[in-house]
Amino acid sequence: METTQTNKESIVNAAWNKRPLIISGPCSAETEEQVIETAQRLAKTGKVDMLRAGIWKPRTKPGMFEGIGAKGLPWLQQAKKLTGLPTTVEVATGKQVEDALTFDVDVLWVGARTTVNPFSVQEVADALRGVKVPVLIKNPINPDLELWQGAVERISRAGINDIGLIHRGFSSYGNTEFRNAPMWHLAIEMKRRMPGMLIINDPSHICGRRDILLSTAQKAIDLDFDGLMIESHIDPDNAWSDAKQQITPERLAEMLDEIIWRREDVQSETFHLALDKLREQINHIDDELMQLISQRMGIAEKIGEYKKNNNVTILQSSRWNEIIEKSIKKAGKLNLSEEFVTKYMDAIHMESINRQNRVMND
Repeated sequence: METTQTNKESIVNAAWNKRPLIISGPCSAETEEQVIETAQRLAKTGKVDMLRAGIWKPRTKPGMFEGIGAKGLPWLQQAKKLTGLPTTVEVATGKQVEDALTFDVDVLWVGARTTVNPFSVQEVADALRGVKVPVLIKNPINPDLELWQGAVERISRAGINDIGLIHRGFSSYGNTEFRNAPMWHLAIEMKRRMPGMLIINDPSHICGRRDILLSTAQKAIDLDFDGLMIESHIDPDNAWSDAKQQITPERLAEMLDEIIWRREDVQSETFHLALDKLREQINHIDDELMQLISQRMGIAEKIGEYKKNNNVTILQSSRWNEIIEKSIKKAGKLNLSEEFVTKYMDAIHMESINRQNRVMND
């Protein structure tokens, strides 16, 4: 028994530490046959490190398929026995943690709808005390990094040493291209806050559809993510949940072959010298930009003084519309995207408003 346990830990550790780490399996466990056939076809590709399957599914509205429940755990256990692939499932309650561990699930993950609620995260953390199991934590549905980081800290304080992050995108008003807007800058900020921590990308939940899975996965790899979690189903069109975003095990293998797997660094003196020179240029330009922005804010404060002395409101809608329209017209000529220029000008405008507000209310 001791040898078996040691061997199991060795297999899980090997998968956990592999780069890139590839996790795949159905959005939901539906039947025993579906789980086992999916696992066997994934194992046959030789490209998957862990098998995932949704056992409990937190759905937005009642009446939707909310997962097969604990009766699906033995199916996952059997799939692992047949393929040798470690397994991972989402847990949202202390009871689900206990059930998953009872059926030998190797890695747990905390879902986006759980991460958003500190009480739920704490319940999961309490159930994990004294347990040695890796835990992945998805970003919360809403773009709040403090909740994401707080979830990591709660799980860590429960004594869990192996913790990783899953970036699955964020719910965003006005987002049309993606099911969940990737907001890459937030994932990058979490990488900065937690250097060295495993972070994988979940393009299935970001995209919500198959046709842009590859491009999204490629961007994640280009941004130095440590791996991917991609949903796979033996019959995607007839899946009981999230049918549009799932792909067959064979298509998954093809997609992984199409990705360009980049390295974080290369041992080349020529490369580093060239890069250092270009980065130094960027540093100088950044310094100049900061100086110019500071000068701009100084002028904004003077405008605030004139407005204050004449009882004029801070926001001048017509003036702001004029600035935005002018900036967007220039964007194309300067090879800058409209999206970037709009976000940049919005940030400048808000800082200008804040400066003028301080002047007005001094």
